[in-house]
Amino acid sequence: MDGPAKGPDAINALPQLPLAKEVRIPSCIESGISGIMTMGVTHMWFGTTFTIPPHWKDGRRVLLNFEAVDYEATVYVNGANVGFNRGGFSHFTLDITKHVVPNKINQLHVFVFDPTDDQSIPQGKQTKRLSHIFYTPCTGIWQTVWLETVPKNYVTGLDLSADMNGIVTGIVYSHNNSSTPIEISVTNSKGDIVAIHRHVSDQLFKFTVASPQLWSPESPTLYNIAVTMGSDRVESYTGFRTISTGVVNGVKRPLLNGKFVFLFGPLDQGYWPDGIYTPPTYEAMIYDLQVIKRLGMNLVRKHIKVEPALFYHACDVLGLLVMQDMPSMRVYTNARPTNSEQAEFERQLEVMVNQHKNYPSIFTWVIYNEGWGQITDYHPEFHLTDRIRQLDPTRLINSVTGWHDHGAGDYHDNHHYAEPQCGTPFHSLPSTPYDPKRIGFQGEFGGIGHRPADANLWPIPDAVNTINQTYELHGTIESYHYRAHVLLELLRQQVEQYACSGAVYTQTTDVEGEVNGLLTYDRRVLRINETQWKEDIKALYAAAKKRAS
Repeated sequence: MDGPAKGPDAINALPQLPLAKEVRIPSCIESGISGIMTMGVTHMWFGTTFTIPPHWKDGRRVLLNFEAVDYEATVYVNGANVGFNRGGFSHFTLDITKHVVPNKINQLHVFVFDPTDDQSIPQGKQTKRLSHIFYTPCTGIWQTVWLETVPKNYVTGLDLSADMNGIVTGIVYSHNNSSTPIEISVTNSKGDIVAIHRHVSDQLFKFTVASPQLWSPESPTLYNIAVTMGSDRVESYTGFRTISTGVVNGVKRPLLNGKFVFLFGPLDQGYWPDGIYTPPTYEAMIYDLQVIKRLGMNLVRKHIKVEPALFYHACDVLGLLVMQDMPSMRVYTNARPTNSEQAEFERQLEVMVNQHKNYPSIFTWVIYNEGWGQITDYHPEFHLTDRIRQLDPTRLINSVTGWHDHGAGDYHDNHHYAEPQCGTPFHSLPSTPYDPKRIGFQGEFGGIGHRPADANLWPIPDAVNTINQTYELHGTIESYHYRAHVLLELLRQQVEQYACSGAVYTQTTDVEGEVNGLLTYDRRVLRINETQWKEDIKALYAAAKKRAS
């Protein structure tokens, strides 16, 4: 890495390799695992060299894949500009065939620009001005980069969905965008091929698998999918499940495979003390999910961040429903987005949906959180809800979680700390009264905290000094355990008496100065009383079942 570069004009002069600092990729440059822990850089260069085998160019294409770069990336291969991407959470692929040389050293440069909250962009909780609930930013190539070789006409994408009736629907996209013959095979967990379908690329296909085992949190059954198009073959997977809404015993409910599913899980922010946005290892990432599953929860709300693909794969395998937030716009002044900023937000929202709609675990899309970056002099959430339904009619939409709710989407979503107000006949501003035409949901509650031992704290004085801003801070762990039980019991009563269909508890882990996680930030201490929580969570599901019967 070489940076900070001297403003945007630095892009006009590619620096000589090797660059000044060695940085580990993938990583946020602000993180420990990057090896440099550099703060406050807006413009920077990354560079490396690579070679390719000679047969890679024998009538084939060479592709360069970036899983995510925050925020803008301009990519050069051997001095030639090969592509540009804007958006810190989206993957992109560049065809570099014309610019690479076999059996020789090739040069790769990436110029990165990341304004964080100096501009109103989709950045989530990242900030250059640290505060209690806004955290260290992530800049740079924070997800994986890799090369591959493919045929001249190759599979560029696959849209795929499978419902509870065994109907598989999708499109195979080809580089040539022409009707090329394809074959799709479906294989069960035993390795048996249960369906073969022949069709053509770039056109909608539909076929049926007889009597599939359905995907659910209790039984997360997955089927392998193989697509063959000429000499190209790609492999994927799917789960057979149907997500919908319905009235059950007089209450609007979320349905999975035609049955009411009570949704309960934590607000999951995906921050790491050593990696910021980037998990230090795969095992570390899935540990959080395994704890959630072990406690008996069936949901994780991925909070205004989009994770690496392996996160969603793990949720598919473990059986965790995902409520996926769109990363919020929030310039540090919280100013109203301009028309061009709003247009870019909407474009990136579509990219997020299109790039993640194949994961069976994703249950709901969330557009706005607590009004951050939400225009209120008109109500864009209505046309955005309609647009998402066009892109993905198979899921629910939580148009507004928290406040500034004007009736859009499938959920009426209340935020209230610490006590829940889930589908109840009472509410507190700025939330709105429960709307019985939509699903009653507690998008955030809880948030009670207890200061851990210094060894488990984020050792930044500015963060430590904000601990007293915790929604409800307890002086003893016994008091904390008592209060957590009381809150879950209050939620159980609301599930039993009113129209509560699910809730999100804040939160999976501590994050920097926030000390209200089930786990400490370093994941070394499980703060909660695990036995009590398991009993309380079982009671929630039992109350939901009783209320719906």
